[in-house]
Amino acid sequence: MSFRPASRVFALTVALAACLSTAGLYAAEVILPTSVIRDKVHGGWVGQTVGCTYGGPTEFRWQSTWIQDYVNIEWSDSSLLRAYRDHPGLYDDLYMDLSFLAVFDSLGPEAPTDVLAGKFANAGFTLWHANQSARWNILNGIMPPASGYWKNNPHADDIDFQIESDFIGLMCPGMPQTALDYANRVGHIMNYGDGVYGGVFVAAMYTHAFTENDIARVVELGLASLPAESRYAKCIKDVIAWHEQWPDDWRRTWFEIEKKWGSDIGCPDGALQPFNIDAVINGAYIVVGLLYGDGDMGRTIDISTRCGQDSDCNPSNAAGILGTMLGFSAIPEQWKLGLDKVENLKFSYSDYSIDSAVDATLRVAAKIVTAAGGRTDADSWIIQTQEPKAPDQVELGFEGLKPVEHRELHQDLTSPVSFNLEGSAFVVGGRMQGDSAEARCEVRIDGKLVETVNIKGNYHDRREPLFWNYDLVKGSHTVELRRVEGNGVPRLQWVLIYQ
Repeated sequence: MSFRPASRVFALTVALAACLSTAGLYAAEVILPTSVIRDKVHGGWVGQTVGCTYGGPTEFRWQSTWIQDYVNIEWSDSSLLRAYRDHPGLYDDLYMDLSFLAVFDSLGPEAPTDVLAGKFANAGFTLWHANQSARWNILNGIMPPASGYWKNNPHADDIDFQIESDFIGLMCPGMPQTALDYANRVGHIMNYGDGVYGGVFVAAMYTHAFTENDIARVVELGLASLPAESRYAKCIKDVIAWHEQWPDDWRRTWFEIEKKWGSDIGCPDGALQPFNIDAVINGAYIVVGLLYGDGDMGRTIDISTRCGQDSDCNPSNAAGILGTMLGFSAIPEQWKLGLDKVENLKFSYSDYSIDSAVDATLRVAAKIVTAAGGRTDADSWIIQTQEPKAPDQVELGFEGLKPVEHRELHQDLTSPVSFNLEGSAFVVGGRMQGDSAEARCEVRIDGKLVETVNIKGNYHDRREPLFWNYDLVKGSHTVELRRVEGNGVPRLQWVLIYQ
């Protein structure tokens, strides 16, 4: 590992902190050269970008299976520029990070949650899953934390906040409790329970990557910010144990993850399907990459990619965390190929490039460090580090629900559509075509009107999914969906039924 000129101070300080933390204590104060802080923040943003780019062509093409070794994943000096130019939507996890960072950069670290939510909901970029469900909620007056709550957001356990939480850890060097506060504020905009814990975990690992030089230690400390009773924490604890049992065989650990944690309950697109965008299993793949990569950037990126499913976001998180620990200067040149062609290019839907994101992160981080009792100047940062502590309460979404049937509908809502179910919850998927199309629709259960919602055809403003209810008394029910007015006709594709 190589460091910049002031690295000797950094190495000694981190060594002291490591000794204290190994004994169960935490250094109250850590001094890092300003050049090292910048180098680490730079490494974090570059790692995210490179990991996302490498895994981009494989995203969700391998579902519930790994990417075999004989499948070549291209990486060359043109990979970054080609992705920036031809596939700008690939970087949704980065421009989502940057949309929140922009608010903190403009308004300061205490920027109100409703402003963050408004920026997120009204931005021009396309969203999916928990993000899009939260966008609809916010645009229709359902504000955080209700916008991410699972009964208002059927995608609440999905990966969304996990992939866009990196900026929080980069803003909070050595301060996992401060990062937890920001993660709770931002994460509940679009997620709940394990969906929030995924972002808490990722952000916490970034904070420790500033003061630790052992990636396994970073993972263990990140786990300490999660409630032990959460499904997410239990899964990550398993991954750590399986890595210890089979330290040279990531595929064996992958099999164990799939057997025990591979069933998606919440996401209506993934339940009962090979597709799995749940935060828990994709978080496990981040950890597989970090532990089996063992500090090697190439192995970390490649393994977290080859685990499959959301195989651009997972290596992006993993490489961002490792890039922060190593610092930009220690990232091998192979993983900087073509970086000079894009580092000053703005990400789509953003006013930031990699370089300007580094500057913005440092501006916000300096204010956060100072507010917590530290100091920053041109030469060094004095950081009051924090011991990670899990929240006192555990959030559990979709508790007690079991998906039992995915039934195709394929019906237009030109006239009322009814279906019977035996269970305690349902979700109806579909959408309406036409940018200007709108319709007001009613949901009746057992003859009683329970909800009236506005559906829009514009993709930016769509409701995802169309209809749902998690509050049925377990038993037999009749659901009737009816369009009462409007110039559009929703298309009902399927219904997912829970017991």
